[in-house]
Amino acid sequence: MEPSFLQDLTIELILGFFALLVITKILGKTQINQVTPFDFISSLVLGELLGNAIYDKDVDIVVILYTVFLWTFLIYIIEIVTQKFRKTREFFEGEPSILIKNGQIDFQELKKEKLDINELMSLLRGRDVFSVREVQYAILEPNGSLSILKKSKYDIPTKGDLNLAYRPAYLPVALILDREIMQYNLKSCGFDEEWLIKELKLNGVNSVEEVFFAEWKHDEGLHVVPLKK
Repeated sequence: MEPSFLQDLTIELILGFFALLVITKILGKTQINQVTPFDFISSLVLGELLGNAIYDKDVDIVVILYTVFLWTFLIYIIEIVTQKFRKTREFFEGEPSILIKNGQIDFQELKKEKLDINELMSLLRGRDVFSVREVQYAILEPNGSLSILKKSKYDIPTKGDLNLAYRPAYLPVALILDREIMQYNLKSCGFDEEWLIKELKLNGVNSVEEVFFAEWKHDEGLHVVPLKK
């Protein structure tokens, strides 16, 4: 293998890596969290374009970058179009489909979405529902996930239903990660290292070096996970 080929390949891989990184930032997090069939296919094609171009000796880096960014530009334009013009969303992104309505399975919608009853039951079990009788509505989202509204008799009661007093929710904050104190988190909670050491000793730990993980929660105090040796 010629050194020049390795050099060119290295440069192309580095540029390709950072090009994909920039593309991810441009397209946003929805490309991962809310992948529609169109997004999925677009991502596959983008990866194929980059991979094939990099390992083709007859294609230089300019062509690679042009191909990748042109495809990205087209995807970005589609995203802008679907944001500006609501009528285009159904075509490019699809629309939700109600598979179960008022407790009854809509077999026409199942046929439309090319699903059979076994696949529907599998989707329901993925949402911890093991009987169709528990479901009031089941909606197949454009990204393939299933949203469920249970019948009231099967739904989990809320505090409002039980007339229980409401309590504020607090976010846990990591104070120690793998024997290292998170100084910013500690100060943001209004504490210092002296307080932390005292709390650790109350939990049977003598030093930070003995702690794998520790978090603080306003309504529950400090939770310590000692380091196992």
